[in-house]
Amino acid sequence: MATPHPTPTAAFIPGLELSRILYEEAVRPILAEAYPGLRYTAARIGSGSEVLGFDTARSADHEWGPRLNLFLADEDVAEYGERIHRLLARRLPKEVRGWPTHFRRLDEHPLDPVSGHMELVDGPVDHRVSVDGLGSWLVAQLGVDVIATPELTVYDWLSIPQQRLAEVTAGAVFHDGLGTLDAVRRRLAWYPDQVWRHLLACQWQRLSQEEAFVGRCAEVGDELGSAVVAARLVRDLMRLCLLLSRTYAPYSKWLGSTFALLPVAADLTPSLRGALAATEYADRERHLCDAYEKVATLQNESGLAELVDPTRRRYHSRPFLVLHAERFAQALNRTVTDPELRSRPLIGGVDQWADSTDFLGLVGGQDAGSRPFDRPLQAGFAP
Repeated sequence: MATPHPTPTAAFIPGLELSRILYEEAVRPILAEAYPGLRYTAARIGSGSEVLGFDTARSADHEWGPRLNLFLADEDVAEYGERIHRLLARRLPKEVRGWPTHFRRLDEHPLDPVSGHMELVDGPVDHRVSVDGLGSWLVAQLGVDVIATPELTVYDWLSIPQQRLAEVTAGAVFHDGLGTLDAVRRRLAWYPDQVWRHLLACQWQRLSQEEAFVGRCAEVGDELGSAVVAARLVRDLMRLCLLLSRTYAPYSKWLGSTFALLPVAADLTPSLRGALAATEYADRERHLCDAYEKVATLQNESGLAELVDPTRRRYHSRPFLVLHAERFAQALNRTVTDPELRSRPLIGGVDQWADSTDFLGLVGGQDAGSRPFDRPLQAGFAP
């Protein structure tokens, strides 16, 4: 049986703030004294709910706490990386604002499958200040060398999961001594215009493929199937709204929290909840159509494509009400002039045609994961 984790007694501090304190009050002074001329970048990016700003006291049960990404030039890692790690193990304070800087390892507690829980210890701490080469870390995260590549290709953009882009562009940079990370984050802040239009068209196309299935399932007495399709459509509508709002969609745990921050969420959420809660097809269809019309209006207001009638209509000769979302996909696709994107079917980026978190978490056959029950595998995707 797993050993119960002790309840943290320190007052909760958002993880990004705790990381900033760790850097400014501990890591920076230690490095200034030991390596006064060393160029480095200090940040809190990558995996972890705190990077997206959604951490709570619950997050403290594993791999949350005084954490920091310390980046060196790739050529400096071999000389300084392990030395800095050992230096910090010896000299970091035992705790920061009441939160221990030591994280338990799995081999310390073989009966407990959860590692990464903070504990106070005597002697050196097993800290969570990672020391990596910035270029190699970004390649592991994104599957492409964004430092050496002045402009990502269409292929690059479509192959990087949105969660990975969010992990690089969210969080905080406390010191960019390498002069690189801030620039990379600005470059990756959002898709190029043509890629954006293509992804929007593909998201509308996803809706068009299943919007009639809600009624068809119900017609043959499959209310469960009808509800499942409705839930898929709700998820796709949320992701569509995030695309329209130029916001990367995180993985499922934080999709609703991210969506709730959008201006459209207050007006749209009652319809989405109604579609999910409905136990009768007629109610499910009505709520979905209300949601379709609101998002279609949002699309028209964006000015990205010609105006399309945003009202519901029958699905050909069948008695189902739908939006015929392919009309919006086609309108957007007509604005895509990039020849490489124009030649592609409306399948889209990896997030739009793959739904396995393990698959989306793989890049180069590597798994850098360390959060066993709280998030997908820690890596990007490269086909």
